[in-house]
Order: sequence, then C-alpha cells, then structure tokens
Amino acid sequence: MIKSYIVDSTYNDMRLDRWLRNKIGNIPQSLIEKFLRSGKIKVNKKRVKSSFKVKINDKIDVFNLNFKENIIQKKKTYNPTNEIIKSNEDLIIDDNENFIVLNKSAGISVQGGTKSKKNLVDIFAKSKIFQDTKPFSVHRLDKDTSGVFIIAKNRETAQLLTSLFRLRKVHKTYLAICNGEVEKDSGEWVDELIRYDNGKKLVEKAKTIFKVIDKNTNSSLVEMKPITGRKHQLRKQLFNIGHSIYGDKKYRSSKSPKGINKELMLHSYQIRFMINKKKYTYKALLPDYFKNLLKIKRLSLSNLK
Repeated sequence: MIKSYIVDSTYNDMRLDRWLRNKIGNIPQSLIEKFLRSGKIKVNKKRVKSSFKVKINDKIDVFNLNFKENIIQKKKTYNPTNEIIKSNEDLIIDDNENFIVLNKSAGISVQGGTKSKKNLVDIFAKSKIFQDTKPFSVHRLDKDTSGVFIIAKNRETAQLLTSLFRLRKVHKTYLAICNGEVEKDSGEWVDELIRYDNGKKLVEKAKTIFKVIDKNTNSSLVEMKPITGRKHQLRKQLFNIGHSIYGDKKYRSSKSPKGINKELMLHSYQIRFMINKKKYTYKALLPDYFKNLLKIKRLSLSNLK
C-alpha cells in the first residue's frame, strides 16, 4: 500500500528528512536512511537522499511503513544515555565537516553549569558524530528555549563562529507567544537591563527589532531580532512592556495567567551568517506545544516569512 503526499508552499525547500518528521512523526534518522536506501520512500518516483530539498508540488510516495513499530523496537536496544543522544541527533538540521546545526528541544542546557547535570555539549561528546573530535559551544540558548543551535566540530571553526557572534554578524530571529495585545506592530526596544554578578549591580544596554506577526486582545505572536545578546534579553524586554512570554516563570507579569502551560513559548526560529562569502541560513520547525498554543490562542503564522 502506497500513501502519497504533495508538498505545499509551507515546506518548500525543506530537507526531506525534516519534511518526513513534520508530516509523519518523530522518525529516527537511521530509519529514514534505511527506507530511502530500500526505495520505500521516493520523491517524484525517484530515490533521493535524506538531504534532498523538497519543492512545491513534489510528490512523495511512502510505501506501507509502520514507523511506530520500528521506533519502539529500536529504542528497546538503547540505554538511557544513548536515547538522549539519539533523540538530539534526530533533530539535526545540518551536519557538515565544521559544525552541526540542531533544533534544540526545550528543557536541556547547551553546556554545563552549576545546576546543569545534563547538557548538549557533554551528550554529543559521546556521540558518533564527534568520535574523531569534540564539540565546541559557540553561543548560548536558554535551557527552556527551543530552536536553532550550533555546535562546532573543531577549534578553528569555534573561534570563527564565536567571533562572528561577538561582532554581531550572526543574525538570529526568535518567535514568542506572549500575554496580551502588543500595542505597536513593529519597532525597536532599547532598554537598560539590570543584572547582578556576585552581588554587583550591572546595567547593560539591550536592543531588539520586533514585529508582531499576529495578535488579538488576549495574546500576541511576536518575531524578534536581537541586536545585542544580553542574558534573558527578550524575556526581560517583553516583561518590561507588560507582555511576558507564556510559560516564563521568572519574568511573569501580574496579568499573565498562571498554569496555562509548562513550556516557555520562546523559539529560536532562524539563524543567518556568512563564511568565506558563502551564506548560511537555517530554520527550526516549531515544537508541537508551540503550535498547539497558537491554535488555542487563535494566532496565525501566515504573515511569517
């Protein structure tokens, strides 16, 4: 039995493996590769690789596959540590000789800290991806924030990417669902944010370009492009204007309802940069819990580019 799908404009130019996970389920990469090699997944009646970029109106045939059964059987052979590694490998957006790009899940730290018993850098150090090298963290992403995250594979690339971040030549776009109706449709937030380091008060200038993608009297979907990279910058800035992010337990305005959801509704959606005149652009699919709250709050992604 064959089930056929037609690619619509929402998924144009998306990797085939990502399209499969989005349309069918969280399928392990190893299974995708296996079914592609055996011809049980074809695009326009042709065998292609998992990295193949699907286009609008492409026809994708899936041949009578019980992904759920295969996933359950495969997980039985893994110990807990390997399951953590595998679950993150399955969310790889790109894997090249110099770095990997992940769609990081919420709830896991990117690197070790005093309160972090489990983090991506240590987890991937045990992965086959880094069997001949070691992972290097080049930027930060809050534990409870999902989305695009880069790990370098060698010291030279780590130093280069770190420099690009420091020089603000890496352009990041975040999406957040926040409480209430954000008054202005677009503009800039320029704030002096306060934080404490070993009891010392620090005042840091923060700047973010924002655009409201959709809103109603109850909630807003906001696109944010931080110019500076202060700790908890976006969360603090939305809190400062009285529209804290749903699920933010630290920066929660009095108007924000309690218990609406457990997850922080902040997602690192896109990252852009250039190395040796080559442009790199990566987007991370939204988590299911994020999309579910959009439906509940009657917010649309149609104006998102």
